[in-house]
Amino acid sequence: MLIIKFGGSVITNKAQECCFKQDVMDRLAAELSRAKKEVILIHGAGSFGHILAKRYRLNEGFKRKNQLEGFALTHATVQRLNTLVLASLHNHGLPAVSIPPHAVLSLSNHALPQTKWTLFKTYLDMGFMPVSFGDVTLDSQLGFSICSGDLLVQMLAAQFKPEKVIFVLDEDGLYSANPKTDANATFLESVTIEDLKKLTTHANPHADVTKGMEGKLRIIERIANKGINTVLLNGNVHNRLYDTLKGKKTKYTTVYGEKT
Repeated sequence: MLIIKFGGSVITNKAQECCFKQDVMDRLAAELSRAKKEVILIHGAGSFGHILAKRYRLNEGFKRKNQLEGFALTHATVQRLNTLVLASLHNHGLPAVSIPPHAVLSLSNHALPQTKWTLFKTYLDMGFMPVSFGDVTLDSQLGFSICSGDLLVQMLAAQFKPEKVIFVLDEDGLYSANPKTDANATFLESVTIEDLKKLTTHANPHADVTKGMEGKLRIIERIANKGINTVLLNGNVHNRLYDTLKGKKTKYTTVYGEKT
């Protein structure tokens, strides 16, 4: 079983509110369908969630009454994105079923306490593809906060111990520095936990409320500490996902989990 995360930067234009990349999503859905793998799929909120969440400062918790409107609008908007993702998966013959985070879990000061993942397992065991996504959720300490797709991946990986975790990005993988801003950044084909700790990243103009790559690196380190390998690949390159799923030689970064 694999856990795959479609980044919001791949399936949406993060600089333009509610801009869905239908052609990219359809191609990724086709590659998933052809690969015939057992998958839990998570997708980011992209421009359907981060712009509104930042505007209403939802990640700071409940402090002002107008944030209630912001919470409701943000959830409705990311649910709309999820519906578009599901439609694409269904059109490619995949039995995708949505599991909205806000309905099945709550956070505690941004962290996810012990949660039973029975619903994901039940759907998976029946042959469905569970699909979840970055969402706003209740928070026992803050009133509400944001449950990122990356946080979901981390917790699901700890629970299900997948064959590997795959992050589908808008870059070929990890670099020695931010390739969007540093022309001297070099591509890293394989990375250890110690290497991860040395990597530095810098916010780009559209960095989101979940801290972009900086937050992702911390999540990947926690996944690696569980002994699980993580692959980071470019979802904008045709067949990059399919070739990775089928074990064919292609370009990606592997972060090797610590053997326990």
